[in-house]
Amino acid sequence: MGSIDPGDPLSYSLLQFLQNTSALLRFEYIATILGCIILLLLSALASGAEAAFFSLQERDLEKLKTSTYPTDKRIVKLLEDPRQLLTHILIINNGINVSIIILFAYIAWLLFGSLSVLELAGCMLFATFFIVFFGEVLPKVYANKKPLSIARRAVPGLLVVKQLVQPLATLLMAISNWIDTRYGAQSYNHTMQELKHSLDVALTNEDTSPEERRILRGVVNFGSITVKQIMRPRIDVIAFKSSLTLPELLPEITKWGYSRVPVYTESTDKITGILYVKDLLPHIDKGPEFTWQQLVRAPFFVPDNRRIADLFQDFKDKHVHMAIVLNEHGATAGLLTLEDIVEEIVGEINDEFDEEEIIYSQLDKNTFIFDAKTSLHDFCKITEVPFDAFDKVKGENESVAGLMLSLFSRIPRAGETITFGHFHFTIESADSKRVKRVKINVGSKKKRHHKVS
Repeated sequence: MGSIDPGDPLSYSLLQFLQNTSALLRFEYIATILGCIILLLLSALASGAEAAFFSLQERDLEKLKTSTYPTDKRIVKLLEDPRQLLTHILIINNGINVSIIILFAYIAWLLFGSLSVLELAGCMLFATFFIVFFGEVLPKVYANKKPLSIARRAVPGLLVVKQLVQPLATLLMAISNWIDTRYGAQSYNHTMQELKHSLDVALTNEDTSPEERRILRGVVNFGSITVKQIMRPRIDVIAFKSSLTLPELLPEITKWGYSRVPVYTESTDKITGILYVKDLLPHIDKGPEFTWQQLVRAPFFVPDNRRIADLFQDFKDKHVHMAIVLNEHGATAGLLTLEDIVEEIVGEINDEFDEEEIIYSQLDKNTFIFDAKTSLHDFCKITEVPFDAFDKVKGENESVAGLMLSLFSRIPRAGETITFGHFHFTIESADSKRVKRVKINVGSKKKRHHKVS
């Protein structure tokens, strides 16, 4: 080929084109490499934010809840829906990582002109190494050491980008919820059916003791029992009025012997605190002027439809042993302790100070007389009948007395009988206000299935 003559207009134009193209290519290289670096930093920030938000400990969350800084409040609000937060972060992070891979492929195309399958695979591996090491491993290791600091720095940018990916996040969460509803519940139910079948086998085994059967039933049903089913109802809750003086309070403590007692101001409908008797011990020699009310701790409230498995975790996290149960109107429905929850698996726990409360007597293999205030849950546990045996008729009632009101649609009189399924009920004792004792024949145990629901 001949050389380019600068004096020739055509040659000069070609020279200028080559120089401009070279400069443009150098600019593309620089811009693409800078883009890769910036995207790697953004990927690192997204991965660090993910690790930081989900590494926050309970003490960090308590600190954030009491903080007055707007950023801390935003962190708490984002963590109110962790599934949505994770969806947003993953969409952002995956979008960044895909962009990095595209830029790496573009750089390879600029270098080689055309890419073979082998060159493309090598480019992908090279990009993956950078993404995993610089965009995932390093930031997550650092974020796990300083999660609170990283979460605070990530909040402003996350809130801005969150709005951009919200439509896609909403779509993905809708699909995820549909899959969970359609297949997740079926999988769970299938697993529970297998557990119940195994329990049926164990319960019909003559070598299985009553204690073992009770523990097995408790374990299988633990996740489905609600607070309302096993709580001590409000009418049976012992509580102290806050207007009592110390000399008036001490005999009440001695009389009942509880280590923790609810305190109210006007009525037990509104519990205002919990008195720990151990907090009172250093002050028992003081007079009426001592304000023992200052020792009362804040109560822990739970709704009556909460499952005891979740409440058990709350007790462990918050280091409390007693919960005040509220109904849908916010009034006190009852009380539940950690011991009550544990007893659902291991059975009654009585110490040397507990008096065994006899709530029933057994006349023969299938016939019992129950105190009407006995909960239906305890009745089913004692007689080994399915826990869902009365779901169709009990309504909102959770006691034997409430079941009688549902079956008779009124307060029955002593001597009246009624049958439901293979259960035969006879009112042993009642007055114009309530049912007191009920005789129940549960039918032949040979005909009943030892099913747990």
